[in-house]
Parts: sequence; structure tokens; C-alpha cells
Amino acid sequence: MSITLETAPTLHVEAAGIRFAYRRLGPKTGIPLVLLQHFTGTMDAWDPLVVNALATDRPVIVFNNAGVGTSTGTVPDTVEQMAIDAETFIAALGLAEADLLGFSLGGFLAQVLAPRTKVKIRKIIIAGSAAKGGEEHLLQVVEDAFAKGARDVRLPLFFTPSQSSQDAGGAFIDRAAARTVERDPDSGEAVSNPQAKAIIGWCAETDPGHASLQAIRQPALIVHGSDDTMFPSINAYEMFKNTPDATLIIYPDSGHGALFQYPETFVSHVKTFLDA
Repeated sequence: MSITLETAPTLHVEAAGIRFAYRRLGPKTGIPLVLLQHFTGTMDAWDPLVVNALATDRPVIVFNNAGVGTSTGTVPDTVEQMAIDAETFIAALGLAEADLLGFSLGGFLAQVLAPRTKVKIRKIIIAGSAAKGGEEHLLQVVEDAFAKGARDVRLPLFFTPSQSSQDAGGAFIDRAAARTVERDPDSGEAVSNPQAKAIIGWCAETDPGHASLQAIRQPALIVHGSDDTMFPSINAYEMFKNTPDATLIIYPDSGHGALFQYPETFVSHVKTFLDA
């Protein structure tokens, strides 16, 4: 039986005094796709449908960055240090080359990692994210989402109020809960507080001429929801316009979690992009 996100054993690698927890699935050979997770998210917050489908024809690696979930260390309060920690993890695995898929906060990390040289990055996918100096409404949107009293805060946080989006959100929540063994603990304030500071700081920092985006020479696929309240879709357009080799896809009637609302479509787009 093939290994899935729901069944993959949790592995560990130590580097720079941090014991990183990760899971690996898919074939043994090929350029690995490393997944960079959203605000407060752990390995178990990924959509198994997305991860398993991506892993049918390439190695896929999910991990908990420093201080998150079952990884040791402390969560930094800057995007740059989070990116360095992620780079340390990727290098510790001995990967000669990797592709990156960064969702939300993970998309910030992908932007920082792409121009760096310690790890060779081939292509990047940025979903539901923003460039340095971008528009964010993190704290207000999270507060509003909790106030709605939904069965899972991700329903109002990641999906639009439409019935079809909420139905897709409910299906995602069920899929994400499927793993029952070695589940990561939910994140508390030791994760959320520094990560929130990092996100707000990243978006508050001006970046004249979009120098950070201009430095990304790799092909980039930018994916966004049409009605993302946390990072409005203008962010995706700004990234698209200022990244030298970027493709932009915006999904209809979708919020921050568009990649989980349209899992099959998203996987198809990612595979087409990575295989091109």
C-alpha cells in the first residue's frame, strides 16, 4: 500500500540545534516538492487530497518549521529567520534541488528562499500570499472568523460565505482530520504570536521597486482566491506583475483556502507548471 499523508511516518532530522519533524511521500527519485505551511499550521493542516495527488509522480515533503508542532526550537518573529530555518531543514535533507509550494505565510518564505543560494530552488508555487509591503488584514479577519462560532474556524477564514464554498470547506475540514496516529498538536500562542508579528512586519515593510520580487529568477506560479479577505487578491496581481517569470491563476468564488476548495484543479495546475 502506498504511503499517504494520513499514514506517512513522522521522521526527524537535526540541524542548527533544531530537531525538525517531517513526512515524506511519493517516489524516491525526482525533484522533491517541499511544502511551506500557513499561519499556525502544522503538517496535519495540509489537505491530504492535494498532497497525495501531488505525490503520485514526485517526492513531496511536508515539515514543521522551528518551534511548530513536533519540531523543537523557537518560532522566530521575522519571515527572514523562518526562511533561514526552512533552508536549514532542506539542506539537512541533502537535497541537491527542490521545488517549493508556499501557502500564505509559507508563500512569504518561498519568496525569500528563491533568490538564496544555499539550496537550489527550481520552481516556486505561491498560494494565498502577499509580497513584502503587501496588503494584509490578518488580525481582523482571524478575530471575525472566531466570532462566527463555526464548527471549525477555517470555514469562515479560508472559504467564502457561499453555500458551494462552505460545502467545499466542510469537505476539506473532514479530509484534514483523517489522520489519527501521530497527529501534530494544535498551535498555541508560542506559535501564533511570533508568526503574527512576522506576517504584519513583512507586510508593513516597504520594498521600493519590488526588489524582492525582481530578485526571483525562477518560474513562479501564483494562485489566489477571488475573495481572499486575509490577503486580498490585489496581492496576487502585484506579485504577478513584478516577478520576472510568473503565471497567475485566480479561482472563482473562493477565499484564502482556494487551493483546498478546488483541490483537483489546483493539483492539475501545479503538475502542469512543474512538468513544463
